[in-house]
Amino acid sequence: MPERDGYIPGVPCALDATHPDPEAAVAFYSGLFGWECEDVMPPEAEAKYFVARLRGRDVAAVGSIEVAPQTATWNTYFWVDNADEAASKVRDAGGSVLMEPFDIKPDAGRKAICTDREGATFSVWQAKSNRGAQLVNEPGSLVFNGLNTRDMEGAKSFYGRVLGWRTLTLDSGAEMWALPGYGDYLERDNPDLREQLAEMGGPGYEDVVASIDPITHDQPDAPPHWSVTFAVDDPNATAAKATELGGTVIAPPLATPWSRPGYYRVHLTIIKDPQGATFGASKFVPENKALGS
Repeated sequence: MPERDGYIPGVPCALDATHPDPEAAVAFYSGLFGWECEDVMPPEAEAKYFVARLRGRDVAAVGSIEVAPQTATWNTYFWVDNADEAASKVRDAGGSVLMEPFDIKPDAGRKAICTDREGATFSVWQAKSNRGAQLVNEPGSLVFNGLNTRDMEGAKSFYGRVLGWRTLTLDSGAEMWALPGYGDYLERDNPDLREQLAEMGGPGYEDVVASIDPITHDQPDAPPHWSVTFAVDDPNATAAKATELGGTVIAPPLATPWSRPGYYRVHLTIIKDPQGATFGASKFVPENKALGS
């Protein structure tokens, strides 16, 4: 279901990037993904906020930096019923609220910027007229979010209390964030969802909302953070194009830990844009179990 008109509480629902030079970031991502971008800020405003669209539907945004430090980054938003209550849950669970809930005008929604116990930043979004990303899982749009953490047990406690998540352990041993009941919501538009996932060897995957990526001991300088991944037609071509546009390939395309040979593979490359924001680009490749391909 690539087209969306809203989400349910606890689901990643939107993403934006904050950059020291938003116009340069727009040029990079438009060249990479074919986005059409519109600055929705008033002409007199010092800050910039570009909404990125594919096929006329919102997929992401790129704007000026709201909160110090002046570091380019991609930001993940989670849908909530009440941003003020969500901010209170964040504090109660041991996290912090960097920016208290505030209204985005005109009547777009209410937002708070938070961190978990380790300092990974995310936003909560109480939707009004802006109901999140309108297109997902298509090339050039969001396909996945992931938490990079050193404290797995602490993260499970925190996000369980704040967003109602549990974890799903795959055959490979990798763990994923799951929201009980999310599959029921998705099945309204795709009644065959569970059957399709069972055929791919992924029972329980219908409730998955994000990945958990442990930060290993050989990454001493990597901070806990939320990552974003975009769907692409060809990760290799995307990596080459990003380099041509001034970006850097941090990790070449490889099968991810949550790939399942014989059922499906997820090929992922990690890229850094010219201002330093990192993101993933991936392609889901189904395989024929009977052929062992």
